[in-house]
Amino acid sequence: MTDASSGANTNNAASTSNAEVQIQIPAGPSKAEAPAPPAGAPSKSSGAKNWRWWLMVSVDVFFLVAGQTSATLLARYYYHQGGSSKWVSTFVQTAGFPILFLGLFCVPKQPSGSGGGGSDTPVAKLVVIYIVLGLVIAADDMMYASGLKYLPVSTYSLICASQLSFNVVFGYVLNSQKLTGLILNAVVLLTLSDALLGANHDETEDISGVSRRNYLMGFVLTLGASGTYSLILCLMQLTFENVIKKHTFTAVLNMQIYTALVATVASIIGLFASGEWRTVRGEMDTFQSGQFSYFMTLLWTAVSWQITSVGVVGLVFEVSSLFSNVISTVALPIVPLFAVLIFHDKMDGIKVIAMLIAIWGFVSYLMQHYIDDKKARKASASADGGS
Repeated sequence: MTDASSGANTNNAASTSNAEVQIQIPAGPSKAEAPAPPAGAPSKSSGAKNWRWWLMVSVDVFFLVAGQTSATLLARYYYHQGGSSKWVSTFVQTAGFPILFLGLFCVPKQPSGSGGGGSDTPVAKLVVIYIVLGLVIAADDMMYASGLKYLPVSTYSLICASQLSFNVVFGYVLNSQKLTGLILNAVVLLTLSDALLGANHDETEDISGVSRRNYLMGFVLTLGASGTYSLILCLMQLTFENVIKKHTFTAVLNMQIYTALVATVASIIGLFASGEWRTVRGEMDTFQSGQFSYFMTLLWTAVSWQITSVGVVGLVFEVSSLFSNVISTVALPIVPLFAVLIFHDKMDGIKVIAMLIAIWGFVSYLMQHYIDDKKARKASASADGGS
């Protein structure tokens, strides 16, 4: 996803994510608890190791932004060159998950019972969770793929920004995430940004052959996918808190790999059940830039989503899940700029205003994160001084 998606996946994480296919575990200080310092942040005693931490964070941010941007643009290119299968587009959002097994091989083995879904977590319960979340991710990826088919990339990306607003709502209900003035301000601004895009009647001119009805369908599906993706993130956080109970890099990778496996199988079933598999051969033959380009487009789309996942997982592990989610959402306005250059999407006044409002909403959300982190550090310093 994700937007994600999201692209579209989530794999949804997201999208996720976006889409949303890329998987993120949002976290934040609860209403009843004081905010905690970011996991993995360098302590004052780390000294010479600080540069390594900053280097890893910078690399992870690059992977997330580059992967999410390229995956969204490649997915739009697929449709632009004559691709039409929504199930194929859904499939590639999670099909690259075997790459993540390399991450498991590189992670040192955890002692038994040390967390990450080890002996402390019933295997049967984890299997059920992976299956349910995987099926929801597949549905979310399908909505992202359908939305991208009917919308310009620039509009699609800005609508995906609403996942942060949905995340606040679901986080409050499911994860006891606190609501502050800055967060509510971000929700209002991002909602207003989406409303402006939805009311823009000239957008149908950006993709030839798309009727007003299909444009509105794409808008609703993308908005629904953003909401579903945010729900997936909050359910994953709930799983880590109440089932797995220990947040390790291995546990995060396992969550991504096995939910993506289920989502990929569901996409294959959908491809054959819908009968779209019969059109794949003709789709390859009529792809404007040729069969080789067709395969390369799908291959690099799948790889791009997994690069996004590596960046997401890295930020969750090195900093915090909230920071990972914010960076993913803040990266969305980058996509419309490339869409204008590559696909000649129209950047009219309403779209520019919507983008500026969305960025304003992002800044509000980041400010709240900064304030919480500052309070946590001050509380930690006071505790250290008292001891």
